[in-house]
Amino acid sequence: MSDQEAFGRILASLYDAMLDDTQWPATSALIDEACGMVGNSVAVGEGPKNDIRVFCAGLYYRGHRRMDLEREYLEDFHPIDERIPRLRALPAGRLVSIKGLYTSDELKTSFTYNEAMLRGTYQNGLNVRLDGPDGSYMTWNLGDPVASGGWGSSEIMMVTQLLPHIRQFVRVRQALVRAKALDTTVTALLDNPRMGVVHLDRRGRILVANDRARLILRHGDGLWDRDGVLRASLPGDQLHLERLLGAALPTSGAVAVSGSMRLGRSPTMPPLVVHVKPVGVPQSDYGARQVAALILLVEPAYRHRADPELVAMALGLTPAESRVAVGLAEGKSVQEMAEAAGHTRDAIYWHLKQIYQKLHISRQADLVRLVLSIAELA
Repeated sequence: MSDQEAFGRILASLYDAMLDDTQWPATSALIDEACGMVGNSVAVGEGPKNDIRVFCAGLYYRGHRRMDLEREYLEDFHPIDERIPRLRALPAGRLVSIKGLYTSDELKTSFTYNEAMLRGTYQNGLNVRLDGPDGSYMTWNLGDPVASGGWGSSEIMMVTQLLPHIRQFVRVRQALVRAKALDTTVTALLDNPRMGVVHLDRRGRILVANDRARLILRHGDGLWDRDGVLRASLPGDQLHLERLLGAALPTSGAVAVSGSMRLGRSPTMPPLVVHVKPVGVPQSDYGARQVAALILLVEPAYRHRADPELVAMALGLTPAESRVAVGLAEGKSVQEMAEAAGHTRDAIYWHLKQIYQKLHISRQADLVRLVLSIAELA
């Protein structure tokens, strides 16, 4: 199989995993094989430098998850890993060797490098930091190369090609978490009231849109429907949108590519976030109009209302903790909550830490689901 064929297979599997987490192990195995490595992991972190919380992690070796090594690293090694602050300070997208993130003395004395990295077969692996939303950061951790000669140019090229698509995978998953649609299908998403969903055919024409999307398009602020075709309000955004849709719906034999963008709106409205994901179309469809691209429209201004007093009573939180929990469920960033309350970001993170300890959870997604479930019951 050529590198281009392997790349196409990975993207197709990655797009399936965007909607269904159970598909990630198979996708991870394809990535390991194409990049010539023993395994890989994706982690998303948040918080100040002295209290980093990893709220998404998965360590897979050729498709098999090692939760024992995951738990051991996060609990025993991550707090003392000398590599982490240096990794966070790197420019986004720069690929570096894990060994290069430790000093020459640390390579001899570091508990993490000589214990965790050795057991996890990551001592000769690679690291890359990717930008995340709301001040979070993503890291893609690549295990040791399988070949005795180390990393080859073709493997490095494959890793580099995959970087934006790994980042896009995390972004879409985060959007679905906020919309309470973790594991779903292209069709089932139409019933979700928390985000706009549009289906496009292979020519980029609208097949169907859910109620939230129709409301956004009818309002016409940032995005609108012109004779069945999506159009951006601003000329610069329109060019970007055309390129985004063209990459997801290529007319040639090129690989279909996912992507995201922000659309400008009126001064009183925050930007509209647009995620575009290709959908596989059967070759023998006899010319029928099929869904070829899925559009997710995320509105930072569209909040899911929950009563802070009710949340505090139901979850046993203080008023301040409840306001933070409700803010996250409404899609607010840590920075927005800090500015609104006149506090620092560290103060918001401290409240989050207290909430996690009280509720015995460790992920932002779990907290959001709890708050939204209380709002819906109310």
